[in-house]
Amino acid sequence: MLGSPEFPLLSKKGDITIGGAFSIHNQISQSSLSLSEPPEPLVCSRINLREFRFAQTMIFAIEEINNSSSLLPNISIGYKIFDSCASTLPSTRAAMGLMNGQERTSGKTCSGQSSVHAVVGTSESSTTVVMLQISGIFQIPVISHFATCACLSNRKEYPSFFRTIPSDYYQSRALAKLVKHFGWTWVGAVRSDNDYGNNGMATFIAAATQEGVCVEYSEAISRTGSREQVEKVVRVIRSGTTTVLVAFLAYDEMDVLLEEALRQNLTGLQWVGSESWITSGHLAKKRYASILTGSLGFAIKKAKIPGLQDFLLRVHPRQEPQNILLQEFWEETFDCTFQSSLLGTKQCSGNERLEDIFNSFMDVSELRISNCVYKAAYAVAHAMHSMLKCGQSGETNNHSCVWKDHIEPRQVVKHLQDVNFTLHSGERVYFDKQGDPAATYELVNWQRNAARDVVFVTVGSYDASQPNGKQFTMNGINITWVEESQKRPLSVCSESCFPGFRQAIIKGKPICCFSCIACAAGEISNSSNSAECSRCPLEYWSNEDHSECVPKVIEFLSYEETMGALLAAFSLFGAGLTLAVSCVFFWFRNTPLVRASNLELSFLVLFSLTLCFLCSLTFIGQPTEWSCMLRHTAFGITFALCMSCILAKTITVVMAFKARRPANTVPQCSASLQRTSVLGCTLLQVLICVVWLAFAPPFPYKNTAHATERIILECDLGSDIGFWGVLGYIGLLAVLCLIFAFLARKLPDNFNEAKFITFSMLIFSAVWVTFIPAYVSSPGKFTVAVEIFAILASSFGLLFCIFAPKCYILLLKPERNTKNQIMGRNQSKAL
Repeated sequence: MLGSPEFPLLSKKGDITIGGAFSIHNQISQSSLSLSEPPEPLVCSRINLREFRFAQTMIFAIEEINNSSSLLPNISIGYKIFDSCASTLPSTRAAMGLMNGQERTSGKTCSGQSSVHAVVGTSESSTTVVMLQISGIFQIPVISHFATCACLSNRKEYPSFFRTIPSDYYQSRALAKLVKHFGWTWVGAVRSDNDYGNNGMATFIAAATQEGVCVEYSEAISRTGSREQVEKVVRVIRSGTTTVLVAFLAYDEMDVLLEEALRQNLTGLQWVGSESWITSGHLAKKRYASILTGSLGFAIKKAKIPGLQDFLLRVHPRQEPQNILLQEFWEETFDCTFQSSLLGTKQCSGNERLEDIFNSFMDVSELRISNCVYKAAYAVAHAMHSMLKCGQSGETNNHSCVWKDHIEPRQVVKHLQDVNFTLHSGERVYFDKQGDPAATYELVNWQRNAARDVVFVTVGSYDASQPNGKQFTMNGINITWVEESQKRPLSVCSESCFPGFRQAIIKGKPICCFSCIACAAGEISNSSNSAECSRCPLEYWSNEDHSECVPKVIEFLSYEETMGALLAAFSLFGAGLTLAVSCVFFWFRNTPLVRASNLELSFLVLFSLTLCFLCSLTFIGQPTEWSCMLRHTAFGITFALCMSCILAKTITVVMAFKARRPANTVPQCSASLQRTSVLGCTLLQVLICVVWLAFAPPFPYKNTAHATERIILECDLGSDIGFWGVLGYIGLLAVLCLIFAFLARKLPDNFNEAKFITFSMLIFSAVWVTFIPAYVSSPGKFTVAVEIFAILASSFGLLFCIFAPKCYILLLKPERNTKNQIMGRNQSKAL
């Protein structure tokens, strides 16, 4: 059976006429065009039972309104329903028929007033745009039940447009939040190549990008396009790496895509659908179940319309025997024909029962778009009710309406904008400034019931009026995923980067495709998929996994570690050895060798060496304010005392053999000079240390610059001048000792300590000259170790060079420790 978009398929007269435009047929037959003859009318074929139900729902709503005593009480509503054929050209002719009627006048003029007061339709965004371009000239309101393109919310371009279905502006963003909610950051996309698909997908991609979701491919198909185009789209989908496909398709394009998907055995995809097809019972049949089971998508809220099912059951060709559409519907439903001339075809008797049939026309279990048609018809009735001042006090009697012979379309638009009413179901109907309703959706999941039939289960909701973070909610019902799996599929371009890594964008790839780079030393990332690593605070360092900052290891030379323990042991050994030498000297204090070695200065040197050994212990352990001040001052004063004693000893020896005074006056002069020189030289070092401590004392310091992964706890010198002043003064005393020892090199052997002092000073100088570059270049605790080593090495050098020869004679060669031996050698030298 065929129909024409130039004439109404269903009509009824009334005081007010509501036009309707539905895609009752979805295939167009076009004849060839000729320049010599007028074109033949467009012929539409292949009835769409779902759209036919929409048209019958509009008629049901009008009949319900006409039977109402409270809404337009004394006014009857008629209707004219045209077929838009889901295409723009038939929609243009349907619009012209709605505006001016189908009559043809000899004067080739249009009638002065539109034949309809408002239009309900159409079912596609593109055909609605075409309808508005014509009806907008006359400001005739168009209320669409299924045109969702966000472009139609432009009030400047479409001032007379309203709709009872939310704009794709909200649905596209809801879909972006949906894929982000399930962690799908790598998706494919396919859309209808029309206003609905192109605008909706553009909004989705923009919203998805903001959510951090990337689109691997975005393909477009048209139901009127070539098969090769559809094949190419399916091949692109098959070759993609994503496992999630967002299908922003109109019902007809979805049907075309699924047929090709079946042919190419396209399976294993998680489908995410738009409201146009996600609750289509036709697509949920077993033929497509293997592909679409587990699909997710947002749908208009489901509603119940009392009485609609009974009304649909009464649809019969007997209602209008001459109506070709009713006959076509009956033939399509029961697979029969009313034409007796067709052989081999089942004859329609007219006694067939719709109760025995379940198809998309009779399916009232998912009244979503049908409810939008229902609301559109009631919105027009309420607007007319308000405009005609029905039931207002002082205007009419018996709640009747004030009829107007001429109804201005712009007045209808104004009153439509202000409608605000509640249906019998409790649903509130109103329009915002853009002519859009409240944007609320149900999240639908395709699941199988016990009978293995596909059912649409509501598993969540989306309400655009709620603040961000509360718009999208889940109701806790388990979701069935692709291929009836209970495990949510994973769809990412790159695996998540674990804590301790950061994302590094791969050149030429979307932002969702990245490599995972380990955070650098001292940096962490404590969450998955971190875009960058954050640096730890100054006193913290990254752990082994680079997932958190931990306090840095505080490093200092301690007694617990091997190096600290060894240095402490050598220090104590040196002090003990010095005390042992002191005991030897004290035991042999009355012997000629000890008396000749200047007993007082020898004990003072041994005492100062003991302090030198022990002062190195102050360098070991955790630096504190007192230990920092003590270690350098103690080192400086004890070494100054030691050098002062050795210097005094050397000077005494030189003066004893160079003096020309009487022999009995030398010891007295020598003793007083010794004490004065030792005290004076030591007090000068004490003065330097006091000045240093008074103005810029050493203090504990956390060195984080030298080693990034640890804190070196060390003593800051406070004043470099003070430190090098102390060290320089010790060096000056050592040089003076060396000079005087050199001057005493030709003294008699038995009294010649000068050569031992010379050796000791050479070792001392070599140690401290070597110490300076080693001290400057050594890192961390090794700086302290170098300083302790220098103290110990120079102390052992002084101890062995000066006292080892004497201890050798005292302990191993006692026969040489006699006055005669010493005097005898002296005399032999004189001879």
